[in-house]
Amino acid sequence: MTKKPRLIAFYLTQFHPIPENDEWWGKGFTEWTNVTKTEPLYDGHYQPHLPTDLGFYDLRLRDVRHEQIKLAKEFGIDGFCYHYYWFSGKRLLEKPFDDMLADPESDMPFCVCWANENWTRRWDAAEHQVLIAQNYTDEDDLNFIKDLVPIIKDSRYIKVDGSPLIIVYRPQQLPNAKKTFAVWRNYAHSVGIEDLHLCAALTHGNRDYAQFGCDSGVEFPPHNLDGVEMLKNDMNFKNKFLGYIISYEAIAKCYLERKNDNQRIFKTVFPSWDNTARRNNRSLIVANGTPANYEYWLSQSIEITKKAHADKESFVFINAWNEWAEGCHLEPDRKYGHQFLEANLRAASGTSNLNGFPDSFTFILPKRYFLADLSELVAYHFYSLLMKSRSWLSKRPKIKRVLKLPMICINRLSLLGK
Repeated sequence: MTKKPRLIAFYLTQFHPIPENDEWWGKGFTEWTNVTKTEPLYDGHYQPHLPTDLGFYDLRLRDVRHEQIKLAKEFGIDGFCYHYYWFSGKRLLEKPFDDMLADPESDMPFCVCWANENWTRRWDAAEHQVLIAQNYTDEDDLNFIKDLVPIIKDSRYIKVDGSPLIIVYRPQQLPNAKKTFAVWRNYAHSVGIEDLHLCAALTHGNRDYAQFGCDSGVEFPPHNLDGVEMLKNDMNFKNKFLGYIISYEAIAKCYLERKNDNQRIFKTVFPSWDNTARRNNRSLIVANGTPANYEYWLSQSIEITKKAHADKESFVFINAWNEWAEGCHLEPDRKYGHQFLEANLRAASGTSNLNGFPDSFTFILPKRYFLADLSELVAYHFYSLLMKSRSWLSKRPKIKRVLKLPMICINRLSLLGK
């Protein structure tokens, strides 16, 4: 009998003030701070995204989380995957998560995704303007799993074939991922956990979970968009735009058509995506993320998963339940209300009757100027080369140390160009 995949939504705990964010961004900062100040970048641009049913909530309140769980279950979500912020023993945004653990009425299955990347002022996890960094000491390998064991022993924790599921957002950042994961497995076994199911998020160019010693991978759109056409030059932006705009259908088709033969890769979809709230004119905007388009992508992903993992425990992930500053949320908003949730339920229950992506995107063509286009082309390729260079150097620490001063100069030049 074919097993129905469970739908797991990624969950952000950023919606409450913490001392670190007070220091870095100003007193009282939460994710809502960025969300509410966002403005449209072009005519017809859906911004800001503002909540309805749950309001501008504070996740320190149990009633809020109970209402989220009730809403999620009602519309076909089977669990939450909490982003877990751990920096050499220091945790951030932990209060809602810890209170959920202590609250038996928070009866939603859950797992964690270790968000093992730097926090930076530009929200890009790069190595400049770092607010708090990942260090990856030898002691961290053991201390991390020691901290996590009480969590994965919780009766609500999601398992794969009996083993607790742990997702690592950027395994490629670990100095020796196989060694780290061996330490985790050995310690877990020593305290009575037979094995762990380690899952690598397929992000930042990573497509191979096995190279790290992981048991599976999970897609993470809008990462790894090789071959997807960028459409920003077809848009009439109000001010200079240095980001990217892509059609929802193009991304969804890219992910639906990927072949993962003989691999255990869990599919992921998003309802919509637009991180203008965080990155302003350097944002990635996915045009036409509508409830109907989401319904089709999700329903097709469920069908593909049924066929690919017919006899195995399987999931389809949703990015995300409440990433409001990235414009991807199932929680009701002022434009669509419950429509994304209703679309989710139709896909989850197998009652969707869509045969394709029903909503298309209409372009507004601006006037073109040679010098402006040339300047933008040079800026694009310079920035792209810079990002590739950083990625290459991050894997070669000796060369990186030699080039540290020149790279500082290049970074400052790139910032002047923006």
